[in-house]
Amino acid sequence: MASPGTLKVAVVGTGKMGADHVRRIQEVISGARVTAVVDVDAERAKAVAARVDGCTAHTDPAEAMASADVDAVLIASPGPAHEAALLAAFARDLPVLCEKPLTPDAASALRVLQAELSLGRRRVQVGFMRRYDTEYMKLKSLLDTGQLGRPLLLHNRHRNLASPPGWTSEMLINDSVVHEMDVTRWLLGQEITGITVLRPTPSANAPDAVQDPQFVLFETDGGAIVDTEIFVNCGFGYQVQAEVVCERGTARIGDGHAMVTNMAGRWGGTIAQDFVERFADAYDREVQAWVDATRRGEVGGPSVWDGYAVAAVCEAGVRSLREGGRVAVELVERPALYAVS
Repeated sequence: MASPGTLKVAVVGTGKMGADHVRRIQEVISGARVTAVVDVDAERAKAVAARVDGCTAHTDPAEAMASADVDAVLIASPGPAHEAALLAAFARDLPVLCEKPLTPDAASALRVLQAELSLGRRRVQVGFMRRYDTEYMKLKSLLDTGQLGRPLLLHNRHRNLASPPGWTSEMLINDSVVHEMDVTRWLLGQEITGITVLRPTPSANAPDAVQDPQFVLFETDGGAIVDTEIFVNCGFGYQVQAEVVCERGTARIGDGHAMVTNMAGRWGGTIAQDFVERFADAYDREVQAWVDATRRGEVGGPSVWDGYAVAAVCEAGVRSLREGGRVAVELVERPALYAVS
């Protein structure tokens, strides 16, 4: 039974991410419950709904949002379906947590931005969960103090055990480096103005025709240079690391040395095997922050502007991957509504 003030959430998309969010809302965080789930696969939606008391199953997001038992929406469907779901939520003035990407391209993201602007207030938090990771939050707080001076360089490493079936070279940019694009903008407080994708000889472990690894360079409007190694078939685990080089010092996160063992003539630790394991706490913190803000009548976290800006960087990155060389990132003027992200 819901408590007074409990946020009643419709979860759109019941695949791996959506189903995990249903579990998270029901079993981990407080202040919310799932009252509806939506999936184009009706049987999958029914199976997820059957595990939650009082939850209804739908195949149409707008139908679920029309229910009197829904007052917020979490979108975890594939990216191409996000725009329609977001516009449906706007039509009912419902607050939204939208998993990344906001939409798959800059043009559709700009349409969503313009639609939200027409409401006159923010309704969307975009799911860039690294901003809620303990290590990234500590790094952000340190940089904001100014103790290290101006950031000059940012080095990122992003490695996956193996790429899922069907992955393409472009997905390394759109589905993986997308996170480095957002944390670069957030950590440094700067926009990315140019991107260059370099293509080393592919690993023998990469699927045929997939350019893996890639080395991605960003330039920012604050004069910083950022590099990202993306290697999605490294074969040993999941690693995300970052090091900021500033005028008066450096700071590094992601070494994963929370516990080191010494036994039987060996020393070592463990390496996470996927993003769900590595960022489980960040996802919990992200959704809890969204629920808490929504219950207060507020919207925080990454904005539609952040989703749009990253979509524009992704487009430029894919173009650099295909054509070679540096590609400039073109953005519209930032609206006042998104002055602080």
